[in-house]
Parts: sequence; C-alpha cells; structure tokens
Amino acid sequence: MLKEQLNEVESRIQAACARAGRCREDVTLIAVSKTKPKEVLMEAYGLGVRIFGENKVQELTEKYEALPKDIHWHMIGHLQTNKVKYIVGKVELIHSVDSLKLAEAIEKEAAKKDTVVQVLVEVNVAEEESKFGIKVEEVLPFIQKIASYPHIHVCGLMTIAPFVKNPEDNRLIFKNLHKLSVDITGTNIDNVTMDVLSMGMTNDYEVAIEEGATMVRVGTGIFGARDYMISD
Repeated sequence: MLKEQLNEVESRIQAACARAGRCREDVTLIAVSKTKPKEVLMEAYGLGVRIFGENKVQELTEKYEALPKDIHWHMIGHLQTNKVKYIVGKVELIHSVDSLKLAEAIEKEAAKKDTVVQVLVEVNVAEEESKFGIKVEEVLPFIQKIASYPHIHVCGLMTIAPFVKNPEDNRLIFKNLHKLSVDITGTNIDNVTMDVLSMGMTNDYEVAIEEGATMVRVGTGIFGARDYMISD
C-alpha cells in the first residue's frame, strides 16, 4: 500500500509541475513521518525516500539515532527554545522559526557546535489564532534582525495553510507567500535567500506547487492516517 500511495503522490506532483510549467526537480517531497514507527520509515526508505519531516524533537532524535545516516531530517513542527540543542547538527532544515527568542537559541547552539543552521521563517499568512507563525507585515523586519546572526542562514519561508475541503480555497494563501518571498528577494539582504517555499500538505500540495512551492510536506497521502498516541 505504501508503494502505491507514494507513486500516487509522485504522479500528482509531476502533473502539478506540468500544469505550472515547472520542472519536477524544482519541488522536493518531504515525507512527513510523525507518529509512524521506524519500520514504516524503513519501508519508505526501501522505496527510495530519503527526506523525512518530523514535528516532535524527541521523536526526530530517536529516529535519527536508529535509522540510516543518509536520511535528511527536517524539523517541521513548532520548536521550543529549550529543545533546540537536541536537533542542531542533526537536521538539514528547520521550517518553523517564528520568534526572535527561538532564532537566538538556534544561533547560540549553532555557535557552540561551530555550524550554520538552515532555517525557514514560519509565516501565519491566514492569521489563524490556532497557528504559530509571524504575520506577513512583520516578516521583513524580523528577517532583517536575524540576518546578522552568523550561524543562521535564512533560506526561505514556510506556511501552514488552513485545513479546507476545497484546496482552491488556499490558493490565495500560497500566492501571497510566494509574493512575499519575491518582495524579500528584492531587498537584497545579506545572508538571506528565498530559494525555499515550504507550503502545501496532503490536502492541497498540488495547488501549492502551482503557486510556487519548492517543498511540499505530505504525511497522510503517503503513510495513511496517523497514530496520535505518541507524545513529545
């Protein structure tokens, strides 16, 4: 079943890229493996998946230690400052930087480990009260503040769109994030690139790709429904 679902997601990504006149290579599929046991991840690994996204620090670090070292791990969930030390040096990208306090914690830990951490700024485009993220109008000033941190590299933006029945309802969300990234690119801030747009999940990743997503985060579409018994 996993193979069929992965193939289905892949074919949909290819179709969305074709509709948008984009190359398939421009879009990275992140297999969101939160709550899934290591055996399931290894099955996906056997099918060629090398990029996994996790929401919880404890779960990510446990899987990092147990699974092959050529896996690229992405932290896509809300990150608490006191847990930063556990993932710096283990993850390829942190998608969810949403406060100066968190950015400072990442900078401090990265300096200790003499590394540079790739991060995305999480933007609450829809301004949902239940979601983390910075308001659109606050993103540029925020990036200008953290651009001077030598151990952080801002390489793009991320958003979690509302859960909607009709994916078209989120098109404007994705369009607005893409516009924001273009606007930020135009300001030419040192140590900041807008190469990554992480947007789109199982329910709406095709629309997100049509609007410029370079990373889509697909969990249920690949692995099926989640088991929420695991906690951090």
